[in-house]
Amino acid sequence: MNPLSTAPLFLSLTARFEKKRRDRDALMACIYAFGILVLFLLLGSAIIEFFGISVPGIRIAGGLIISVLGFRMLFPAIAPDASQGATQPELEIAFTPLAMPSLAGPGSISVVVTAASQIESNHPENYSLIYAGVIIGITVTLFIAWLILRTAASMARVLGPSGIDALTRIFGFLLVAIGIQFLLTGFSDFFGLRPA
Repeated sequence: MNPLSTAPLFLSLTARFEKKRRDRDALMACIYAFGILVLFLLLGSAIIEFFGISVPGIRIAGGLIISVLGFRMLFPAIAPDASQGATQPELEIAFTPLAMPSLAGPGSISVVVTAASQIESNHPENYSLIYAGVIIGITVTLFIAWLILRTAASMARVLGPSGIDALTRIFGFLLVAIGIQFLLTGFSDFFGLRPA
């Protein structure tokens, strides 16, 4: 998990929101990410087996989501004419893309799923205590992420509308690149290919 890389995405997506809405989205993104990671920590192996998915599959799906979002940021839709009385639906970003796949992405999910299997096999006598420690670690990490996202929101006032537009397009391009890399890594893991 890298909240520093999520902060520019959060800033570009919430730059035109009111402060109350930005704060709510930052908090909800961290709460959603906590729920996702704890769910995969406790039930990850069962979920993966039940649905027949793999970590490379999760990585590829995350790459597709990130790529689509990046294209939307790079080539934004033309806003409807206000004189015609058309209104845009409010964009909900807390779960996707902030919580998943940005904060709780394929990398974080694979780490907690792998950790859960190792905890139960290596420490069968006191695995519940170790689980509690991992959950506390997730909580502390997401608290730090929440502080970083709250701080990033204050940069919107400094950049102004034109700066935000430029930043949105730059990070749209970077998101497309990140999404494509997720796809390539997922395909590489799925087919057992390893770069030299």
